[in-house]
Amino acid sequence: MGTFEIEAPGRSHLTQHQEEEEEENIDEEELSPIEEVRLTVTNTDDPTLPVWTFRMWFLGLLSCSLLSFLNQFFAYRTEPLVISQITIQVASLPIGHFMAKVLPTKKFSLGAHEFSLNPGPFNMKEHVLISIFANAGSAFGSGSAYAVGIVNIIKAFYHRNISFFAGWVLIVTTQVLGYGWAGLLRKYVVEPAHMWWPSTLVQVSLFRALHEKDKQRMSRAKFFLIAMVCSFSWYLVPGYLFPTLSSVSWVCWAFSKSVTAQQLGSGMRGLGLGAFTLDWSVVASFLFSPLICPFFAIMNVFAGYTLIIYVVIPIAYWGLDLYSAKTFPIFSSHLFTENGQRYNISAIVNNKFEINMVEYQRQGKINLSMFFALTYGFGFATIAATLTHVGFFYGREIYDRYRQSYKGKVDIHTRLMRSYEDIPNWWFYLLLLVTVGISLFLCTVLNDQIQMPWWGLLFSCVLAFVFTLPISIITATTNQTPGLNIITEYVMGIIYPGRPIANVCFKTYGYMSMAQAVSFLNDFKLGHYMKIPPRSMFLVQFIGTIIAGTINLGVAWWLLNSIENICQDDLLPPNSPWTCPGDRVFFDASVIWGLVGPRRIFGTLGNYGSLNWFFLGGALGPVLVWLLHRAFPKQSWIPLINLPVLLGATASMPPATTLNYNSWVLVGTIFNFFVFRYRKKWWQRYNYVLSAALDAGVAFMGVLLYFSLSMEGKSVTWWGTGGEHCELATCPTAKGVIADGCPAH
Repeated sequence: MGTFEIEAPGRSHLTQHQEEEEEENIDEEELSPIEEVRLTVTNTDDPTLPVWTFRMWFLGLLSCSLLSFLNQFFAYRTEPLVISQITIQVASLPIGHFMAKVLPTKKFSLGAHEFSLNPGPFNMKEHVLISIFANAGSAFGSGSAYAVGIVNIIKAFYHRNISFFAGWVLIVTTQVLGYGWAGLLRKYVVEPAHMWWPSTLVQVSLFRALHEKDKQRMSRAKFFLIAMVCSFSWYLVPGYLFPTLSSVSWVCWAFSKSVTAQQLGSGMRGLGLGAFTLDWSVVASFLFSPLICPFFAIMNVFAGYTLIIYVVIPIAYWGLDLYSAKTFPIFSSHLFTENGQRYNISAIVNNKFEINMVEYQRQGKINLSMFFALTYGFGFATIAATLTHVGFFYGREIYDRYRQSYKGKVDIHTRLMRSYEDIPNWWFYLLLLVTVGISLFLCTVLNDQIQMPWWGLLFSCVLAFVFTLPISIITATTNQTPGLNIITEYVMGIIYPGRPIANVCFKTYGYMSMAQAVSFLNDFKLGHYMKIPPRSMFLVQFIGTIIAGTINLGVAWWLLNSIENICQDDLLPPNSPWTCPGDRVFFDASVIWGLVGPRRIFGTLGNYGSLNWFFLGGALGPVLVWLLHRAFPKQSWIPLINLPVLLGATASMPPATTLNYNSWVLVGTIFNFFVFRYRKKWWQRYNYVLSAALDAGVAFMGVLLYFSLSMEGKSVTWWGTGGEHCELATCPTAKGVIADGCPAH
């Protein structure tokens, strides 16, 4: 999650006066050493505010269930929409206030305790826990449990079986495993003032802004309702009546018989020149809402995206014909044979779910589209560049802050949190022991369904545990979170080749447990700033994760068994939305790293060994930038060159397309540059609210359309339902290569 700033919300004179009186009693040395924290987080707390309320449990469980259902439902669609935590933050506020007005205040006795359905006004601590509940199990806003992808590729792509129970155990254990060791690391990366987790300040600012007294004629709640109704109503047009509006590629219409023009103009399968969309789900699908991303981050992504898509790709494809680029589509995540035909993956999988070498040798080496190959290259470079960039530009700062976290006095926030009962360490030891035990059961008793040996599980746990502390420190101080996904699949592919499900399971246990641990610590820091009792935070996160994972799998199971040929874009009806772009990439990764193995693709036996040089290039790049900065310290633009961001700009492609990026950059620039600069008060009051309303409107209409029309087989057929009309964009341009529906060269 990127960081961005909003102005500190105003407060009434009475509140300011009360806080000033309390702050007189604060030792100046207790104040946070981080200026951003001092400006954003209050130094006061009211420990009497109720948090375990009926409102919190009702809205938290409802939000968690609703987000889990919607995000998993939309994950299979060509333009997957992720309903963010901010949507729940905004939407739950008026409902919480409404419940505080209408619920009875009568007290009930339960043993020695009394409770009430309505203990008073809806407060900020309840609101924080509801938001944490809603986002539980979704590491850094990813939308749904990562391990659902394993179930999807087994059933939809490999056409094999996995039991519901095995899938559930896999999802829950990969989601919960990291919580065990993350809890033991809290004293190192949550309590110290210098571990400040910049992204949490966004949430703190938004919570404070939402809980201000709202005296404007157009309240945030009213604005949210109006915008949501408009979004809900409009999505009927691109979502059902006129889907072509989702990707308007006028270049394809103007040059209907030119392959090159359509490669340039297609927003879904090409470089997207001139393509645009009138569909919010396209704008916010893969990169999340551009309204909540800061302009400097948008520009960093735009710079890297432009460099890769409009400089590197044209040179590599039309200029150099790199990796026989013209034999394959310019933009595709599919796998191909040497002559440009789709690779028959099913044929090279034997009955033991391992590689059939006879059939593999008959079809030959796997080939990637030039863009897909370079995507992996830039992924290698991004991993290496992140480590060296953080080391050279932030290494001293991280080291100093880490030392100060031991030596420095406790800040005011840590002192205030000590009034709450802490979580005993045995909770985390027990959770870790039980989760590892259940995971070992999965890898031994149910090994025939997931392939991963017991030693693979233990190795992935060690790998994740070793990386969790340094990556948490990096995230807590620089807001950059290096991922372990490519490293884990590369390592397992070398050690244990020929077994695709073992590879993705190892990747998920290694990468996801680390990501969940960092996400867990990030939420704990938010609770630290908002003065949420630690035990309440832990239980909400744990219960929410179990519920979210269960609902994710339930929705996946339902769709996989009810939609014929789901995820098979070559077998689905024209313009069917159920193409599963994310799972297609996940499946291809299982083939590349697991079934075939990196040695036969990126090693001496494959076509793409030269991409390993990207590791070295990525590692050296930030060093050169750092040396330039040391040589020319007065040039302030040099430190702004952030190679991890530039090289990783297209990390979401595929499955994201150029249309997604173009529209995301355009909308983000309008709101976070022009509106922010020239209408700042409007931006501060309504920007996040608008983002939440647009997401919610599209989500509710999308589900309504599916249940009322799609499930009944009712559809509209005319030119406007034919997609972007860029069929030739997927054609190869090499001489002698023949593909269905493409002109001969």
